[in-house]
Amino acid sequence: MFKKIIDIFSRVFVGGLFIFSGLIKLNDPIGTKIKLEEYFEVFSSDFGSFFEWFIPLALPIGMILIVLELVLGVAVLINYKMKLSMTVMLSLMLFFTFLTFYSAYFNKVTDCGCFGDAIPLTPWQSFYKDVILMVFVAHLFWYRNSYEPMLKNRLSQIIIGGTTIISVIVGVVAIMHLPYIDFRPYKIGNSIPEKMIPEESPILQYTFEKDGEEIESLKFLSADEGYKYVSSRVLNEKASTAKITDYQVVSVEGEDFTEETFTGNKLLLLFYNTEFDDKEKMDQINALIEGLENAEPMVLTSSGEAEFEAFRHEYQLAVPYYLTDATVLKAMIRSNPGIMLVRQGIVFGKWHHNDVPTAEEINALTR
Repeated sequence: MFKKIIDIFSRVFVGGLFIFSGLIKLNDPIGTKIKLEEYFEVFSSDFGSFFEWFIPLALPIGMILIVLELVLGVAVLINYKMKLSMTVMLSLMLFFTFLTFYSAYFNKVTDCGCFGDAIPLTPWQSFYKDVILMVFVAHLFWYRNSYEPMLKNRLSQIIIGGTTIISVIVGVVAIMHLPYIDFRPYKIGNSIPEKMIPEESPILQYTFEKDGEEIESLKFLSADEGYKYVSSRVLNEKASTAKITDYQVVSVEGEDFTEETFTGNKLLLLFYNTEFDDKEKMDQINALIEGLENAEPMVLTSSGEAEFEAFRHEYQLAVPYYLTDATVLKAMIRSNPGIMLVRQGIVFGKWHHNDVPTAEEINALTR
C-alpha cells in the first residue's frame, strides 16, 4: 500500500514537473537557445573547443530537449513504455544534475533556465531541485518493469504522437513570432525606468556615539551636532534588487543616451548583430520608418561601428544607431531584428521581424 502511494506520487510529481518545465520552455524556445549557447561557450573553454560546434545548433538541440521533456512527462503520467521512458529520463536527470552542480560549484552560469524567465532559480536552487527530483526518478526507474500501461497501446501512441506534433508546432510558432507570454521585465505595459529601481530599497540603521553613549538612528545624524559615526547595518536583508540592472544606451562616441530612450515616443529597432539578410523584411522596416508621424526611430545594436555602418548602408537604414549590450537586447525581445514601441519609458508594443507593423498601426498608437 505504501509503495503504491509512493508510485502514484512519484509519477504525478515527476511527470507534472517535466510537463510544467517543458511548457515554460516551449513558450520561449529562443530563451532556451540563448541559455544553451551560454553553456556551450562555458564547456568550450573548460572541456574542449569542440563544444563550439554545437553553438550554431543550439536552437534545434533546444527544441529536441523541450519536446523530449514534454513527451517524457506525459509518458510517465500514463505509464507508457516505462522501461524506455525511465531509462531516457534518468539519463537526462544525471546529465542535468551534473550540469547544475557544475554551474553552482564553479559559478559558471548564474541561471540554469530550468523554468525559463517565469521562475528564475539560482544555480544552487537548481541543483537542489534536481537532487530532490532525482530521488523520485530513481524510484520510478528501479520499479520500471513493474508498471502496467494505464491506457491501451494504440491510444497511448496517439497521445504521445499528438504531444510531439503539437509541441513542435507550438514551439515553431513561438520561434517565428514572439513568446506567447512574456515573463521578462521588458514586457508590454512595463515601465523600463521604473523596473530599473528596486521595489524595496535597503533600510539602514546607523549607530552614532555622543557624550559616551551609543545612539541608533534611521537617519544620518550630523557631526556638527556632536554625533560621531560608529557603524551601520541593513535591517531588511531581503531588500529586492531592480528587475533591470544593465540597460544602458550609448552613442558610438561614448555619450550616454539611456534617458533619451525614455522621452517621447521611441520606435526602437533592436539588432543583436548584423547577421540578418532578408531584404524584404528590411524594406518593410524602412517603409515603416518613412511613414512614422509621432515616433522617433532609434536603432539599438551590439555590433561594432564599422560593421553596423556597412549594414545600414547596404539596406539604406537611415536611422541613428546606438550601442547596447547584446544580453540586454536579447532580454528585450526574442527577435533579431525586433521592434519595440516605447512611450515615456513604457513598453507599448513589441513585434518580431516576421510581423513588422505598418506605419499606420504605430501612428495610431502614438496619437
